[in-house]
Amino acid sequence: MYVYFSLGTNLGDKEHNLRLAVRKIEERVGKVISLSAFYTTAPWGFSSEHTFLNAAACVETLLPPLSVLHFTQEIEREMGRTHKSVGRVYSDRVIDIDLLLYGDQVLDTPELKLPHPLMHERRFVLEPLAEIAPDLVHPVLKKKCWNCCEKNSIFVSMH
Repeated sequence: MYVYFSLGTNLGDKEHNLRLAVRKIEERVGKVISLSAFYTTAPWGFSSEHTFLNAAACVETLLPPLSVLHFTQEIEREMGRTHKSVGRVYSDRVIDIDLLLYGDQVLDTPELKLPHPLMHERRFVLEPLAEIAPDLVHPVLKKKCWNCCEKNSIFVSMH
């Protein structure tokens, strides 16, 4: 199964944080098929003096969705993430790994919602995702993921 992740960081050595998270995902979740460039973006949903570095990854896995989620949460904790955002209250973070898509599966449980319920609102998610999977279709909205995003959001630059 192909799964897609969004990764972001705005604390510490950001490039190192992303590369380490990708390496840990490959060790625990599955083979990294593609990784986007790194994108510098402004914070979304909160104010911070720290810009973000974001990327998207496609991973081939045999694990079920909840196992994928649990492994990524474990990686976040190991890398120093002390708490997840609650509701729409966001904060600076060493690493954030969001499971965006698990194939074309739609899932709505208290622990995991697929596709990620806010992915279509976030250009910092969709632009890197479009780089590695330009024809990927959102399983609920039934249109290419890139076409889901308003073009006026917070993209800053690509590395």
